[in-house]
Amino acid sequence: MKRRDFLKTAGVGAAASAIAAPAIAQSAPELKWRLASSFPKSLDTFWGGAERFCKMVGELTDNKFQIQPFAAGEIVPGLQVNDAASNGTVEVAQTANYYYFGKDPTFALACAIPFGLNTRMQNAWMWQNGGNQMLNDFFKTYNLYGIPAGNTTCQMGGWFRKEIKTPADFNGVKMRISGFAGMVLTKLGLVPQQIAGGDIYPALEKGTIDAAEWVGPFDDEKLGFYKVAKYYYYPGWWEGGTVIHNMINLEKWNSLPKNYQAVLTAASQDTMVWMTSKYDDVNPAALKRLVAGGAVLKPFPLPVMEASLKAANEVYGELTAKNANFKKIYDSIAAYRAEQYQWWQVAEYGYDSFMIRERGKGWK
Repeated sequence: MKRRDFLKTAGVGAAASAIAAPAIAQSAPELKWRLASSFPKSLDTFWGGAERFCKMVGELTDNKFQIQPFAAGEIVPGLQVNDAASNGTVEVAQTANYYYFGKDPTFALACAIPFGLNTRMQNAWMWQNGGNQMLNDFFKTYNLYGIPAGNTTCQMGGWFRKEIKTPADFNGVKMRISGFAGMVLTKLGLVPQQIAGGDIYPALEKGTIDAAEWVGPFDDEKLGFYKVAKYYYYPGWWEGGTVIHNMINLEKWNSLPKNYQAVLTAASQDTMVWMTSKYDDVNPAALKRLVAGGAVLKPFPLPVMEASLKAANEVYGELTAKNANFKKIYDSIAAYRAEQYQWWQVAEYGYDSFMIRERGKGWK
């Protein structure tokens, strides 16, 4: 190579390096964020999801982007984490959005609603049918950006001190249950109670409440409900699949480089798969242990399910009539649910129902 050509090439290379270096630095800034979870460390699947998410963000960015997780109560109470993310106290909240039903019932549509979508339908609606965009159009009014980051799968119907044989048996029952389902069951005479997870057992033991719902076998076992309320009902029709979100301060989200936004999305999606698969893995064995320990497993009778669905549809009618945001998103979910179940009854239900019947014949 001639000396003149070498110098020319070297000059171009140096110029390119001078341009590339600050561009790279700008796309990978060093950031330290905080995440406030709605859940205590004792709930290792929820809390484990927060830890996994934060760890993955660090690993994907060579620890240039670090997020430190804090359990419920360490920075703010568990039911105030969305507020903390919205006002910038923390950058991220890990939460179940139906906790904010009292602010606006539209929040619940991001999480779980009575007789709503199951886990896979929720994923399909959110990622393929515009659900995430509709939800974030709503979230931005609270200075938040949400990314789905977990799912409990279908939950259980809760623990009761007495049997529920007819819809009338709900009358006067004091039950720890979340806001939306509580509103539905109020129409059947139930008295909903808002009680934090750690306070449920003593309330049941003392008779302050008559029933309680939490999550499912794995988490319920940790709280020991079977010792004080032996009837364990299913399914939890108010939570056919409960989505956990990472709720990010909108201004912080918008200030991130695109590659960091992609990192948060990828880490959230990974956590979604991890949490869902863990619940699928641990719940069967936990249910066996609960039954062996004295829990009496019972399905809600068909008349109870039908009365609950009727009450839920009444609530949906009331809410859609007065809340435009709720109506827009709920109408989308309801239409999607109808279409999905047309398909599920063909392949998924056909296969699963056959396999369940055959399992009963004793094969392994």
